[in-house]
Amino acid sequence: MQIIQSADYETMSALAAESVMAAIRESRNLLLCAATGKSPEGLYEALAVKGREEPDLFDDLRVIKLDEWYGLPPQDPGSCEYYLQLRVIGPLNISPDNYISFTGNTEEPKVECQRIETALNGAGGIDICILGLGKNGHIGFNEPGTNLSAGIHLSRLSESSKQHVMIGKTVYSPEAGLTLGISAILQSKKIIFLVSGAGKREVLKELLTGKISTMLPASFLWLHPAVECYIDNKCLD
Repeated sequence: MQIIQSADYETMSALAAESVMAAIRESRNLLLCAATGKSPEGLYEALAVKGREEPDLFDDLRVIKLDEWYGLPPQDPGSCEYYLQLRVIGPLNISPDNYISFTGNTEEPKVECQRIETALNGAGGIDICILGLGKNGHIGFNEPGTNLSAGIHLSRLSESSKQHVMIGKTVYSPEAGLTLGISAILQSKKIIFLVSGAGKREVLKELLTGKISTMLPASFLWLHPAVECYIDNKCLD
């Protein structure tokens, strides 16, 4: 894991965006796995600026959603779909044909997970996976526990995830989430791992020991040969 420390969030976001843009310029039709949350917002804003400067830059870019709150309809402001449409799909003008997305309010979660897995396999796997570090060490909705699910699955949310700011104002309180599993994440060609925000000092300290544990899902990223970990040093304050 390559550790890149930055003085502030803006610098972290700019450096991560430069890395993503370099890969897109080399391969315009790469498959980008997009996470939600506060950590990648600055990166997405930087990509949107590039999109306005070069309107055809993202014409062939493909996007897959990392996860989704189970039970939330796509129009819910707390859903990952709403977030990505607002910050990635809309601003980058991603074609519906180039977007693989969980349907959060599906009545058949197992079928939905299989649909996403089939689509991912058909797309040839993830080229760049953007991840954020959860306060309890989760990545996607791969939550801490005695074991982790490798495949795409429905995951029971931790109490920490249930308190996430994204769903603070939703009428329906999700108890589970649809997510890419550890296997799909680790098969990505490259991972952009963003660490920012309050309350992450202790989990980051544990992560940087390099010890791998199912109780800290993000620690499995040490097994990947091409992880760029961008750290906003202010989260260490």
